[in-house]
Amino acid sequence: MTPVILLAAEQKSAEVTDWAARVGWLVGLALFVALIYWLMREGWKWRGTLQGDLPELPTAPSEPGAAKLTMSGRYHGSTTAGQWLDRIVAHGLGTRSRVELTLTDAGLDVVRPGATDFFIPVGALREAVLGKGIAGKVLTEGGLLIVTWEHGDKLIDSGFRSDHAAEHTEWVDVINSMINKTETEGAR
Repeated sequence: MTPVILLAAEQKSAEVTDWAARVGWLVGLALFVALIYWLMREGWKWRGTLQGDLPELPTAPSEPGAAKLTMSGRYHGSTTAGQWLDRIVAHGLGTRSRVELTLTDAGLDVVRPGATDFFIPVGALREAVLGKGIAGKVLTEGGLLIVTWEHGDKLIDSGFRSDHAAEHTEWVDVINSMINKTETEGAR
């Protein structure tokens, strides 16, 4: 054999002898990740504190009336109207969850297992549109039902995605016709 091949065959990887340094690096990395997580959590809580002027969320009336539409799907969050990256976290509005929506003559009942339920009275509804993104969630065009409503002195966009996306168009039509009907009756 040639000397070059003999040298290559005899070379081995050096054994790790400095375990303390490796463990130190791993512990340091774990502490760094924990610090980043803690800072993100504190930022979330701070955002909730800044939005503390938002009134308590309305609850559904005891007799909301017959259901016009129902939908099950996902609640993707709420933002300041027109600013799809300005997430609202006060009163649990920033928590993503499963959702059961029921639209009645009284308004929109939002039931979220494991999160705070709320009710949007028909007088607070402003618009329903099909969108593609809200608060860090981007879907295909028309993949998100966005309901704009007024709470206190703030306009809020809430994003919902049905388990059956074909339902979105019907929801937009019915909610917008309810809003137009309310505005027409209010003008009289």
